[in-house]
Formats: sequence, structure tokens, C-alpha cells
Amino acid sequence: MNAVAVDFRDMPEPGWLGRAESFAVKAMDAAGADSWDLSILLCGEDFMAGLNAEYRGKDGPTDVLSFGLGEWVDGENGRRNIAGDVVICPAVLERNAAEFGVSADEELRRLIIHGILHLSGMDHATNDPAEPMLARQEDLLSALSEETIF
Repeated sequence: MNAVAVDFRDMPEPGWLGRAESFAVKAMDAAGADSWDLSILLCGEDFMAGLNAEYRGKDGPTDVLSFGLGEWVDGENGRRNIAGDVVICPAVLERNAAEFGVSADEELRRLIIHGILHLSGMDHATNDPAEPMLARQEDLLSALSEETIF
């Protein structure tokens, strides 16, 4: 069984945190993750810009960052993979959704899946949709198309 904790920082509390958590669990299940513990942090642009500068050496906020831990631990709930953290900036997400002509809900689901795939060890060199990770992302998004967060 997979587990997710969703929190927020430097922004008002979204009313849809529970639905984001539920979607992330379904996305991990669909991606083949098992016994994962995942943290999702929703944050403001200033906080995201700080992370982007510190960890990627890039100016300004980005939409999503993943910080993998991938450490297996034995606990009272059995063996668990402390997968890591996915950080999402809703303000950038909304701008990207408008630019790409998709709903903010779809873009949020895409970013959650994107972060999970990075934590599973996948990566992409470009944003070309033919990249295997990005193709897998869109396949999972399509498979979970009946789910909504907003």
C-alpha cells in the first residue's frame, strides 16, 4: 500500500489537498510503485525559486521539482520505500496550463505523475513528447483521466 502526505507553504491552503493526496496514491499504484511513502509540497513562487536556484542553479520558479530519497526502511507497517518529495508551484502550474491549453486540474495531475516518475528513477533530457518518461507520463495521465483534483 502506498501513502502520501500533502502539505503547503507560502500560499493559502488549497481546499483540494485531500483529492491531490488520493490522486497521487492512484498514480503511484498505476506506475507500479509499491509500499512507497511520498511527500508532496505545494508552495509559492518565491519558495520554489529558492529551491530552483539552490538545487538546479536556475533563476526563477519552476512548476515541479523532485527530491528522491529512495531509502527502504523496516517499520511497524513492514518494509517501506521513503521515495522522496515532489514540490509543485501552483502559480507556475496555472500559467503553464494556460500556455499549453489544458485545464489547471489536468496540469496538476500531470505534474504529480511527473514527480512520481522521477522518483521511480526515470528522467528526460528534453521536453520532447517522444522521450520515454514523458510518453509514460501521458499514458498514465490518460489511464487516470476519470480522476479529478479541482
